[in-house]
Amino acid sequence: MTSFHLVIAVAALLVTLGLIMVLSASGVHSYDEDGSPWAIFAKQVLWTVVGLVAFYIALRTPVAFMRKVAFPGFIFTIFLLVLVLIPGIGKESNGSRGWFVVAGFSMQPSELAKIAFAIWGAHLLAARRMERATVREMLFPLVPGAVVALMLIVMQPDLGQTVSLGIILLGLLWYAGLPLRIFATSLIAVVIAAGILAVSAGYRSDRVQSWLNPGADSQGSGYQSRQARYALANGGIFGDGLGQGTAKWNYLPNAHNDFIFAIIGEELGLVGAVGLLCLFGLFAYTGMRIARRSADPFLRLLTATTTLWVLGQAFINVGYVVGLLPVTGLQLPLISAGGTSTATTLFMLGIITNAARHEPEAVAALRAGREDRFNRLLRLPLPEPYVPSRLESARDRLRTRPEKRPPPKPTPPRPSAKKPKQKANVKTKVNTKVKVSDPKAGRRGRPTRVRTAEDRRRGSAEPVGRTAKGTGHHGDRQHQPSRRARPLEGQRYG
Repeated sequence: MTSFHLVIAVAALLVTLGLIMVLSASGVHSYDEDGSPWAIFAKQVLWTVVGLVAFYIALRTPVAFMRKVAFPGFIFTIFLLVLVLIPGIGKESNGSRGWFVVAGFSMQPSELAKIAFAIWGAHLLAARRMERATVREMLFPLVPGAVVALMLIVMQPDLGQTVSLGIILLGLLWYAGLPLRIFATSLIAVVIAAGILAVSAGYRSDRVQSWLNPGADSQGSGYQSRQARYALANGGIFGDGLGQGTAKWNYLPNAHNDFIFAIIGEELGLVGAVGLLCLFGLFAYTGMRIARRSADPFLRLLTATTTLWVLGQAFINVGYVVGLLPVTGLQLPLISAGGTSTATTLFMLGIITNAARHEPEAVAALRAGREDRFNRLLRLPLPEPYVPSRLESARDRLRTRPEKRPPPKPTPPRPSAKKPKQKANVKTKVNTKVKVSDPKAGRRGRPTRVRTAEDRRRGSAEPVGRTAKGTGHHGDRQHQPSRRARPLEGQRYG
């Protein structure tokens, strides 16, 4: 149960740190907008509770049911992506129409689309992989579905969600073991789509230009990136202290959301920033450990893709905060203030935790009656062992069947001076009949072998009166076979 405990511990630490930093970074902005320093933090806590409920639901969901509803769920999210583009239904914010607002709470359907696409893609590729489908059969339903979802997100437009969905697609193609040329082609297509989207709008084009030339417009499009680096520099090694940062006093826009890593570096210093990166590194190790140890191809593919997705978003967010990448608007998972992002990330962590309970060793331990505190506390059902399909079982039997090798050649016996067994066998074959007409044979006591019809049929050239080796008296001279008998015996037996 090591993987199960690791993923729960990492999720708990990230959620706790995220709530603390959202409270610290959003107080000033929340007071300016709503007159209360707790407004943004209260919404984040509410969405975290929703995410924890989703985490628990994903933890208890059977794997077979998850695969059964994968395609209908993806179709439903496509319908939501179409619905959000209709004016009057979807809300526009920061130049993108990608939110539903209900009772003051906003929700992004693109976050749900990423989850549904990851589950459906893992189910599809795992099933086709077991059926030994061709590359075209594996790509035909997957890539068109991804293109439809990407086009709808591009129409919003939302660069960050486009890049995130592209990471999921690339992860599915890579971990499914498809040819490298397919992966490279998809990577080039995602990069081209992101580049077109980056220069299609004025403010995004300005962000790219400010990234290429940071000093060109330090008070305009490059202002946010410059203030983030100032906040990181002010933090130093140990930081100014939790809640003591100054960048959040309207010096750094979106300090509680996209640029919360700069607030972490300012208040907790280099030690806090490196500690957060180590938590994400531990999450990467745990996710890949679960994927490697899973027996179900669906869980293996889904866990690896989800781990890459979360790590990719964290890398991009930290990259544009420190100035290595252009600003894309992707949030830091479980750390930034974002309701839908936090809830969906916790749901995917619940799926990873569910996969950890389905490791063969964990299934054997739980079904054998071993006590586990978390399972007893959460009242989780016993995990079902993975049962491979008939096709997979037949393939495994063929793969593990030993190769047919020719029988080893018999080694010739070593020459021995004494052969007691051969003497006994030869004695039983000796014909003890004695000719009455030969008085010398009876007088000397030497038995004379009678030439039978079998000897004539075999064509033996052995003289009739020759005795077997070792059958005469001691000191008697044995008769040697004639030279004509040796080639006959060699032709027949040798």
